[in-house]
Amino acid sequence: MSGRYVIHLPVVAADLPAAQRLARVVGRWITVLPMMDPGEMTVSEEDAQFLRHRVFCDLRMPGGRRCVLRDGHDGECSRRLRR
Repeated sequence: MSGRYVIHLPVVAADLPAAQRLARVVGRWITVLPMMDPGEMTVSEEDAQFLRHRVFCDLRMPGGRRCVLRDGHDGECSRRLRR
């Protein structure tokens, strides 16, 4: 078999915003690994894993790179975090 494989790493958070914040921190940190694709990161409720919520915007920008801001952000996409 060939293709992409996904690792599902369960982490517990109190609510959806907390899960999304934690996923963004982990996603940004883990980009040091070349095989990481944080743009595809989603979160879901434990008992409703079929309903996934995107963590990053992930739109392609000029040059093929992806936006690293949270999903649904205001303003223009960016390759860098806003301070």
